[in-house]
Amino acid sequence: MGTEPGDVPLRVVAVTYSPGEALEGFLSSLAAATARPVEVVLADNGSTDGAPQRAAERYGHVRVLPTGGNVGYGPAANAALADRRTGWALVANPDVRFEPGSVDELLSVAARWPRAATVGPAIRSPDGQLYPSARDLPALSTGIGHALLGWVWPGNPWTARYRREREAPRERTAGWLSGSCFLVDLEAFHSVGGFDPGYFMYFEDVDLAARLGERGWLHVYAPSAVVEHEGGHSTRRDPHRMQRVHHTSALRYLSRRYPGRGYLPLRVALRAGLGGRMVVSYVSARVGAGAAPQRSADELPRVRRRPWSRNRGAGRIPPPTP
Repeated sequence: MGTEPGDVPLRVVAVTYSPGEALEGFLSSLAAATARPVEVVLADNGSTDGAPQRAAERYGHVRVLPTGGNVGYGPAANAALADRRTGWALVANPDVRFEPGSVDELLSVAARWPRAATVGPAIRSPDGQLYPSARDLPALSTGIGHALLGWVWPGNPWTARYRREREAPRERTAGWLSGSCFLVDLEAFHSVGGFDPGYFMYFEDVDLAARLGERGWLHVYAPSAVVEHEGGHSTRRDPHRMQRVHHTSALRYLSRRYPGRGYLPLRVALRAGLGGRMVVSYVSARVGAGAAPQRSADELPRVRRRPWSRNRGAGRIPPPTP
């Protein structure tokens, strides 16, 4: 699954909403991340800063796909992948920067796991922390403990179990991988209908992983590939709205895990608990931010990578259009 000739451009999808200068870092670092040709689709949710359009004018391998409005992350990514049914694609946030060779490393790991539907890199924060991007699917016990205690006690046993941060970084399977950057098998992706458009943001990656897992697909963490993710763009613009979206998405996911009349009291309790936490997050940024990462990116395995180059024509990616 997910194999294709090396001369077929790899589809790279970024959902944009006024990404600003971060988009240039995304595109320039991508040039050194793979030796394969790429085609970048910017699924644009109504940017007003002109950054996606300028990028498409500057780079011949970049195009803008207007989605018609701020439709959300999952629906925009679905639109950008609708015309590609087989092979691999890379879905990433536009504020990601790729280490040299990181995309080729993801493809190499994917080749070792024939049942992998998604393959995700190690994600480093700008301050050098290792973001816990390969987690177990949230269960009630770990989810409740994580939600209640993660913000004040990041090392609590429920958060540690859910985020698997007590393990040294290694290549392994996970319940789900962060949608901020992952390689996805398009045959698997389309077999479950892609991202659920009912999620505007947050938990669309968890839901996708759960549905793929039900069909026997795997999700593989590949810490030998490294990217840096700035994060927080949407939250900083409208923190109260994003907290509301985050908590309603969590409720949607958990409610669909526990359907039927027998679970009605549980769903009522989840609604009340998540609603209460959402209100508290409005007045406490610390609660809204959740549990801080507990590992340093210095613990990542050392692998040989191509040296960093700021030449935008590196690899086989076309240079900017004159």
